Amino acid sequence: MSSFFLNRPIFAWAITIVIMLAGITSIMSLPVAQYPTIAPPAITISASYPGASAKTIEDSVTQVIEQSMTGLDNLLYMSSSSSSSGSASITLTFSADTDPDIAQVQVQNSLQQASSRLPTAVQNQGTTVKKSTSGFMSVTNLYSPDGTMSTADIQDYANSSIKDIISRVNGVGSVTIFGASYAMRIWLDPAKLNSYNLTPVDISAAVSVQNSQVTVGQLGGVPATDTQLINATITAQSLLTTVDEFKNILIKVDEDGSKVRLNDVARVELASEDSSVIPVFNGYGSSGIAITLASES
Repeated sequence: MSSFFLNRPIFAWAITIVIMLAGITSIMSLPVAQYPTIAPPAITISASYPGASAKTIEDSVTQVIEQSMTGLDNLLYMSSSSSSSGSASITLTFSADTDPDIAQVQVQNSLQQASSRLPTAVQNQGTTVKKSTSGFMSVTNLYSPDGTMSTADIQDYANSSIKDIISRVNGVGSVTIFGASYAMRIWLDPAKLNSYNLTPVDISAAVSVQNSQVTVGQLGGVPATDTQLINATITAQSLLTTVDEFKNILIKVDEDGSKVRLNDVARVELASEDSSVIPVFNGYGSSGIAITLASES
């Protein structure tokens, strides 16, 4: 073949010029993008099952959701994780030519069909579906140089003043804040529970019932008379906010009329909620929190 072109140089040059012209013409019509889509789109499903072990979450939440995701268009593979902190995450990866919006709708529809088979606690907590990659785009550390703010204070400030603003930035898929936040902690005493013939389920039920917002109606509700001057909503019970209010939660009443309250079987305190992620420390030695950003697919 090489001898054929060596003996016919004019023909070889003609072919070369034609190839060059075709390449120049093709360059003008090639699509150009500053940030082309390289990674395939991914949809993440997050669920929470408070108090459950990793095995329980795997069997009753993760596997149920995974089984409902079969048959999705252009689905390449899925990966999942279940942690002992009560959280489950399932990531579904689609082919590069898949529309992320359509993929998210299909995932939400499939998840809706599986919602009735999830535990009641998971249904009450709710599940989230979002478009995002599995990696972090940026990590930012917040800290108190003079040590006047605790980790929980910084976390509360980040949640109330920073998280919503960052999440609205174009290109940000999700914002994750690692740190310890304030929570009402109830430490049960097994010996006292046994003496009163109570179980942790009884305590959980009493707290859920009595720590709720209840309304009983309105004063001057519709239809109002001509002489009606005011309209007010009557609230019979509101959410508990102080340690003393939680301590006074009524657990049960014995036959002799004696009452068992939460303070009799548990220790209640407002403390920082332990985080499953190692805290971040700054150069000043004060504890802080890390804010991570995940980009959209």
